[in-house]
Amino acid sequence: MVRNHNQGLHEMATENHAVNMEDESNTKDVEADDEVTKDELDPQVQGEKKKRKKKKKKKQGTNPPEESSGAVNGDVDGITEQIEKQSLQEENGETGESAVNGIVEDGEEKPEGAGAAPKKKKKKKKKKGGPKQQTDPPTIPISELFPDGNYPKGEVVEHAKDCNGRTATWRTTSEEKRALELAHEDIYNDMRQAAEAHRQVRKYVQGFIKPGLKMIDICEKLEEASRKTINENGLEAGLAFPTGCSINHCAAHYTPNAGDQTVLQYDDVCKMDFGTHINGRIIDCAWTVAFNPVYQPLLDAVRAATNAGVKEAGIDVRLCDIGETIQEVMESYEVELNGKTYKVKPIRNLNGHSIGQYRIHAGKTVPIVKGGEATKMEENEFFAIETFGSTGKGIVHDDMECSHYMKNFDVGHVTLRTAKSKALLNTINKNFGTLAFCRRWLDRLGETKYLMALKNLCDAGAVDAHPPLCDIKGCYTAQFEHTLMLRPTCKEVVSRGDDY
Repeated sequence: MVRNHNQGLHEMATENHAVNMEDESNTKDVEADDEVTKDELDPQVQGEKKKRKKKKKKKQGTNPPEESSGAVNGDVDGITEQIEKQSLQEENGETGESAVNGIVEDGEEKPEGAGAAPKKKKKKKKKKGGPKQQTDPPTIPISELFPDGNYPKGEVVEHAKDCNGRTATWRTTSEEKRALELAHEDIYNDMRQAAEAHRQVRKYVQGFIKPGLKMIDICEKLEEASRKTINENGLEAGLAFPTGCSINHCAAHYTPNAGDQTVLQYDDVCKMDFGTHINGRIIDCAWTVAFNPVYQPLLDAVRAATNAGVKEAGIDVRLCDIGETIQEVMESYEVELNGKTYKVKPIRNLNGHSIGQYRIHAGKTVPIVKGGEATKMEENEFFAIETFGSTGKGIVHDDMECSHYMKNFDVGHVTLRTAKSKALLNTINKNFGTLAFCRRWLDRLGETKYLMALKNLCDAGAVDAHPPLCDIKGCYTAQFEHTLMLRPTCKEVVSRGDDY
């Protein structure tokens, strides 16, 4: 279709040019006749006519008619070629390059040359980079996964009824409480960042932990991942306390020291308890691992008791009421081991606690049995609700080699006599402040032969030792724990995850 159209244009242009040439020749003949009639009698005019005729003959000799007609044809061909180019370009623009690689719509090949449409190179669209995804094992800091600084919230629920039975629904709509909450948003965000790091690390640990692994290897892998996700930076961000991995009758405060070759067994019940912090805002959260399903009722009892305590907690709630609720739920469970049925007992001398900035135990205790203090929870306080269940006596005592230490939060200046003790205290102040630490962490910092200096700091009251806490041998203990933020408008279980 393109060629037929162009051929018609070519013929029309040729015909128009021929008509124009014929009209011009006729006009010239008429003018010549008029001149003859007017000037025939004038001899001078006749002489000038002869001269003009001679000049015309010379011009015709140098420019024969064939060449002049060829030039005309060349002009027409050039015009036609330009029209073809223009029509092709217009069609390519309208139909989106209907002729590609020299092929036109009617299927005929278009010769490559001046009339061929230029090939357009399509630019490859660059794929836009989406949000970063966490690696396995976790290595990307949480701050890079959420560059806008808005970290995931925990489980948000309404505050529990107070001791008089009044609900806290009014808090969610109070403008005063909303304004107060907005003033503490930075603190909440720090805790959410630390909580997200905790969730991602414990998910990683739950994926690789299995019988046959050394406890020291489990702890070091967990702590390495935690340091990377929290983006450890001195006292601004890091681990809040050593990784607890207490086994069986040991309920809390055990982490392997250097050289400890303890191996996790199939019949072990292991409590994994570790913490993270941002600017001293601590997340304290724990869960229990058991591979043998016979221990599942024990785990279920403690998890249900912790959730009951979390549900009961809230502003203006008495701590003793939470303990009574926890005990009632936990003691409703039984576990059968080796043909013998055991009632799950709450460990009465282990408690939950309030959390302060750079202070894991901030003063208030949350009992897990009835009969505790009638102290109330208050606005903008942070609590660790943790429960421990046991098949033994339900009471723990200090036992085994000590691994956990923590600087005394309230101690002032302490006089030290030895240079080694002073140097060790400086190392503790610089790297841990008032947060808990363990002997493995001192080894990691390059400290050597420090046991006597550490004992000297404990004797002077500058540092407190926290040895493992154990029930009777042969029994089994379990633990679950969550961190709460008592916001003015609601209660946020900031450490809550898909796992527990």
